[in-house]
Amino acid sequence: MAGYDESEIEKLVDGKLPWTRVQEIMKDAKDPDRIEKWVAILQKRVPWKERILLPLTPCLFIVQKGGDRIVKCRCGQEFGDYRVNWKLEALIYVRETAAALQDIYRGSEQPDPSWVQIREYSCPGCGVQLEVEAVPRGCPPDFEFLPDLDTFYRDWLERPLPDEQEFADKTLDVVRTWSEE
Repeated sequence: MAGYDESEIEKLVDGKLPWTRVQEIMKDAKDPDRIEKWVAILQKRVPWKERILLPLTPCLFIVQKGGDRIVKCRCGQEFGDYRVNWKLEALIYVRETAAALQDIYRGSEQPDPSWVQIREYSCPGCGVQLEVEAVPRGCPPDFEFLPDLDTFYRDWLERPLPDEQEFADKTLDVVRTWSEE
């Protein structure tokens, strides 16, 4: 099994390796400490000290904050419990008219605005675009990734997290409270 030093993993993260080298790394067995190297690189690039447990996107991370596991943007903006869809706390720009969709799609490529919305999610802290989704009208925000952190750390990394938490999607619990306010 090949081992890769942190500088090579950093080039991989930054997209600065030649494609042939990227393919070699992808085909090779993963070195056992790859995730630690990857997270260490990302941890050095953020201005806050909370421990990154798992990156979600290039700008969003699940971090350990005290006894909580939250989603946090690279800028430091916090989106709350990682088991709640972070999109509920993001700024959302919805393209739902032919004119708004025309900025993205031309002519016959444009979807029917009576059927489709384009939702652009941005960080309220720094304004970076975090996600874009094309969904049917009325569809709730897509919660595309809810990792079972305890199983991942315990069974895959063999380094259990100290405070096991219930693995469940908590998004509807939050939405339910909105009707009570």
